[in-house]
Amino acid sequence: MSRSLRIWITGANGQLGRAILRQMKCQEELYNVLTTDMDVDITNMDQVSRYASTTRPNVIINCAGMTDVAACEKDMVMAYKVNALGARNVSAAAHMVDAKIIQMSTDDVFAGDRRDKLTEFDVTLPNTVYGKSKLAGETMVRELNPKHLVIRSAWMYGDGNNFMSQLLEKVKSGKEIRVAYDQVSTPTSTDALARGILCLMESKEYGVYHASCEGSCSRYDFAKKVLELTGNDATLLKPALAEELSGGNRRPKYTILENLMMKMTEIYKMPLWEDDLEEYLEVRGMKNGR
Repeated sequence: MSRSLRIWITGANGQLGRAILRQMKCQEELYNVLTTDMDVDITNMDQVSRYASTTRPNVIINCAGMTDVAACEKDMVMAYKVNALGARNVSAAAHMVDAKIIQMSTDDVFAGDRRDKLTEFDVTLPNTVYGKSKLAGETMVRELNPKHLVIRSAWMYGDGNNFMSQLLEKVKSGKEIRVAYDQVSTPTSTDALARGILCLMESKEYGVYHASCEGSCSRYDFAKKVLELTGNDATLLKPALAEELSGGNRRPKYTILENLMMKMTEIYKMPLWEDDLEEYLEVRGMKNGR
């Protein structure tokens, strides 16, 4: 792609947006990066269209979204407004300026009741408002812009509020921490995901891609690995059923994403989740309690 590639990242202050920016700064001579967060409301078509027509990006990476599952359940209208209507607006604006749209999505678009790996060709059947609203966003993006990439990932963690950061905060109290042992997927760092996104962005590929790390584990196993690698007391962890901890939020229990499209096109190979976790902690000086 051109060395003057202009990229607009929405939701740039989020953990994935910041990770993509870090990756791009390593190759800043290749990119002219435009970033917005709350300053351009993706649910407002006029604002989105005006910004796109003024800046004329070649690629729009939509990292903006309402990801708090409990909040989505409480406010369905807002969940759909951000995750579906917002995705529609960004995709339509991208089409207007002939830009490629990269829409971030989630493993929550699946029901999570199958015990095998899920490919990009498997039927989606979300149970939560969050999953349903993200799937609606996927559909609108695919319908409105042929130059689209929908990228699904799972159990994402990065420099922000997520399962890992909450776990490391809880362990400071020295109290028992109950974690679900019957939810299984693949933890994926924003670092690894950002590298995959850039490879896909620079390719001529379009369509739906899964981009989660390889391998799988339960929430409990992931938490145990995190505490062991950071030098914390893993004996504080106690296994529990997801339904005992969810507060009524029906998160999918088994969503191992198979990166089939990546493997077929040989675009990028996602790392094993254990290797990814070690690298993530090492880079941040968090490994072994350092």
